[in-house]
Amino acid sequence: MMGNFTYNSFMLQLEGLNVPNDSMHHVFVVIFLSYLFVMFANIGIAVLVCMDHNLHQPMYLLLCNLLFSDLLGNSILIPRLLMDMLRPPSERLISYYECVLQAFTTHMFGTAAHTVLMIMAFDRYVAICNPLRYHAIMTNKMVIKLTVSAWGVAFVLVGILLGLTIRLNRCRTMIESPYCDNAALFKLSCESVFINNVYGLTFTVVLFTASIGTMVITYTKITVVCLTSKSKSLNSKALKTCSTHLVLFLIMIFSGMSVITLHRFPQYTNYRKFTSILFHIVPGSLNPIIYGVQSKEIRKFLANSFKSKKVRPLC
Repeated sequence: MMGNFTYNSFMLQLEGLNVPNDSMHHVFVVIFLSYLFVMFANIGIAVLVCMDHNLHQPMYLLLCNLLFSDLLGNSILIPRLLMDMLRPPSERLISYYECVLQAFTTHMFGTAAHTVLMIMAFDRYVAICNPLRYHAIMTNKMVIKLTVSAWGVAFVLVGILLGLTIRLNRCRTMIESPYCDNAALFKLSCESVFINNVYGLTFTVVLFTASIGTMVITYTKITVVCLTSKSKSLNSKALKTCSTHLVLFLIMIFSGMSVITLHRFPQYTNYRKFTSILFHIVPGSLNPIIYGVQSKEIRKFLANSFKSKKVRPLC
């Protein structure tokens, strides 16, 4: 096993999940099946959106960003995690560059989920509060601008986050986590990580404040419009589309806050590890289900697809 004080070693060791041997295969199967479901469900909804022209609406095009974010985060994390579970702890090795890439994509997944849900909130605000101008505002050009902004902001914020960590010299090789993230990387350094902690805290506060603030402002205005409007169709539309979006946001906030909170309690390390994995799996599993069940257009497309198969002529 590698020593824990190797100066700038390019091979690191992942601590992984501490699962009892008698439960290892059960945990492996659960995570593997969850990963398959995430991939199948998210790719399935994305394919439906591409195939059905009725789904070529800003709401569903923006949703594809969320689906892509879930696919990105889970594809980078889960396969590697599953392979490490089958290896003895001493063989759970990862190169420094692969670790940095994994940390970057992991944080991009979390940050982009916030920024994408923010632009989806803007879309819902325009649809409910300015229905007559919706198509004039939410043009294809606007959808592209919002998408680029969501991913661009996430890229810059995460790029600075990892850039501050990469500059540090490393004197340790043990990643005390089931996968690589920024905190695990800068803990490898024996230098001062004060700047990293300050930026990381600022990053988290700004991101959460912006996303929660966006939700509060947009949903407050939507609520006012619904309360002052006597249109039952408008209120029904707002309830269906906004409740779906709000549920997704609350799931993501709860998952993210759980991981951040457990980071502050070292005695709950194993709980933090499992929670960090659930942060990827749970939203990725629920997002396509919630939108698939709630969306009339997606349900209609699926129903028509099954009907066409049933009535296929015999020849």
